[in-house]
Amino acid sequence: MIWKRAATLEQLNQTGADCMVGHLDIQITRMGDNELEGTMPVDRRTTQPFGLLHGGASVVLAETLGSLAGYLCSEGKQQVVGLEINANHIRAVREGRVRGVCKAIHVGRRHQVWQIEIFDQQNRLCCTSRLTTAVIDPA
Repeated sequence: MIWKRAATLEQLNQTGADCMVGHLDIQITRMGDNELEGTMPVDRRTTQPFGLLHGGASVVLAETLGSLAGYLCSEGKQQVVGLEINANHIRAVREGRVRGVCKAIHVGRRHQVWQIEIFDQQNRLCCTSRLTTAVIDPA
């Protein structure tokens, strides 16, 4: 297991309740030994004007999962901040909920790299994203 912090799904979901994560109804649904999963609806909050899942919403889901995973791999008062994120949008989604699966590529002392894949309800890959984070000690 890569996690250094103990947390429940309820606690992880509570952290995002009063910010963009809650507004978009992103839900953390599973914490495995080495991966974190969450879902997001495809609805008026997350689509672009043509009714397709907005690429920016996919990136919000990816960064949410990667940042939470990064935090779970940190210790004490350390914080995790995003340095860079990219996304390749592979398949359009018009309805339902998408599911993001976040896995570590590298978990170092000061930097982390996360791979996040987003799937539609038919389990088809819709987006693949990579997030690089920094682990910082508060001043």
